[in-house]
Amino acid sequence: MSKRDYYEVLGVARNASEEEIKKAYRRAAQKYHPDRNPGDADAERRFKEAKEAYEVLSDGGKRRIYDQHGHAAFEHGMGGHGPGPGFADVNDIFGDIFGDIFGGGRQRGGPRRGADLRYVVELDLEEAVFGAEKRIEVPTLAACGPCGGTGSEDGRLHPCRTCGGRGQVRMQRGIFAVQQTCPACGGRGQTVSKPCGQCNGNGRVREDKVLQVKIPAGVDTGDRIRLAGEGEAGLAGAPPGDLYVEVSVREHPIFQRDGDDLYCEVPVRFSQVALGADIVVPTLDGEVLIKIPKETQTGKLFRLRGKGVRSVRSHSPGDLLCRVVVETPVNLTARQRQLLEEFEATFEGDKAARHSPRSSSFLDGVKAFWERMTS
Repeated sequence: MSKRDYYEVLGVARNASEEEIKKAYRRAAQKYHPDRNPGDADAERRFKEAKEAYEVLSDGGKRRIYDQHGHAAFEHGMGGHGPGPGFADVNDIFGDIFGDIFGGGRQRGGPRRGADLRYVVELDLEEAVFGAEKRIEVPTLAACGPCGGTGSEDGRLHPCRTCGGRGQVRMQRGIFAVQQTCPACGGRGQTVSKPCGQCNGNGRVREDKVLQVKIPAGVDTGDRIRLAGEGEAGLAGAPPGDLYVEVSVREHPIFQRDGDDLYCEVPVRFSQVALGADIVVPTLDGEVLIKIPKETQTGKLFRLRGKGVRSVRSHSPGDLLCRVVVETPVNLTARQRQLLEEFEATFEGDKAARHSPRSSSFLDGVKAFWERMTS
C-alpha cells in the first residue's frame, strides 16, 4: 500500500510552521493513541502514521529532503540506524550508489554504531508541567559481559577475509558499483575462531536496561529527550546508539492544554451568574478567586494571565482560560421546585423578552428563516 502524503496525514499545508505541525501531531496523537483506543487496529495504524509524519516534518533537514524527493528519500532507511529513530543517514541511502558511479565511494571500515531506540513515557499533566524523574525499563541489546562485546571467548579477533576488515563488499554491475554489508562478518569487519558461549559470538545479549530519566519542566506530547549512548550496543565494540524518550501526556480530569495555555470548565448555578458571585477555581499552583459579574452568560471565558504552562521553548508562562458553564440543578426539594415555578411565572407576558436577549434573537432568527423558506 502506498503511503499517504505526510502533510495530508497531519492535515496541514505544505508551508505550515513548526508550531502548526506540532499542534496537528498532538491532536492526532491524543485522538488515535492506542491507550485511548484499545484493540482498534485502525487507530493504531493512524497513530503510527502520524508519528512517522511528525518525525520527518518536525526536522528541518528531513523535511527539506522529503519536499524534494517524497517518500523515496526514506524508504530504504527505516531500519533504525543513523541520526534519529527510524531513519538512516541520507548519505547511506544515496552516497554509496552515486559516489561509486563517479569513483568516489566512501570506504567505511569496521562495524557500524548500534541502533537508536525509542521509548514512550506517559506523564500526568502535572509531571509534564513541573518536570519529573521517571524510572524506565528499556529492552535492548547490550554488550556481552564475558567477552566484552567482542564475541570471542579468548578475546582474539581476525580481519574478515571476505571484506578485508572493511565490513562492506563491493558489487560491480557494468558501470555501477554498489557497496553492501559483508555477508560473512555481518558488517563487523572481524571474525572470531572461538565464539563466546554467552552470546554465541554475537557480542551482544538481550537485557532490560533500567534508567532514571529526568524530564524537564514544560514538555508536551511529541517532545523527545535524547539520551546519548543509551541505545543498542554496537557490534564488535562499535559505539552504542542513542535512546530517544518520547513524551505522551495523559488526559487531565480538569485541564486541557493547548500549547502554553490551559482551559478548564467551571460549573456554576444560574442564580450565581444571574446575581453575580465570587467563584474559587483551581490552578496548577493553588486556588484563585474570580469575580463573576451579574448577568454573565454561559460560555463566557475568564482569562487568568500567567497561570498556564511555561513550555521548554517559552520564556514566560501561558494563560488559564476558565469557561463558565451554567449547571441545571437536580434533586430539587418541593420548596425549591415551588420557588422555581413562582420565579418562572414572572416571565409571562410581553416583557419576558427583555430578560432573555439571546432567546429573543434566536426566535427572531427562526422566524426570518421560515419566512425565507416559505416565500
